[in-house]
Amino acid sequence: MKSLTEYLVFHAKKRQEFINITPEVEALVEKSGVREGLCLVNAMHITASVFINDDESGLHADFEEWLEKFSPHEPISNYKHNLTGEDNADAHLKRTIMGREVVVAITGGRLDFGPWEQIFYGEFDGRRRKRVLVKIIGE
Repeated sequence: MKSLTEYLVFHAKKRQEFINITPEVEALVEKSGVREGLCLVNAMHITASVFINDDESGLHADFEEWLEKFSPHEPISNYKHNLTGEDNADAHLKRTIMGREVVVAITGGRLDFGPWEQIFYGEFDGRRRKRVLVKIIGE
């Protein structure tokens, strides 16, 4: 059994942002030498997400608008969490909606995606350094 553990580091410039991380994850699958196995990609912060969807700008704008309807950033006084001095309660809720991690099969040494699938890092409380875990296991 082979395994590889790596960390991707992001420093989003905006509070909310979606970053396609598929090329970085594909490079790590190649580096691992795993031909058949699994690739876990996990956001290691409670205000960030990893998810799979289409890389289409209109869809990303729809995500931003949809998330803001469910969990608007302001007024920050609407959230009990923000009474602790934080202003990111909405980011915690957005992360819960979009998900914590993805697992993708590796077949023939490549990520085994369906049509149009890509891996994204979703940032909901940006402007600081955050990490994503990539763990690859298999033969």
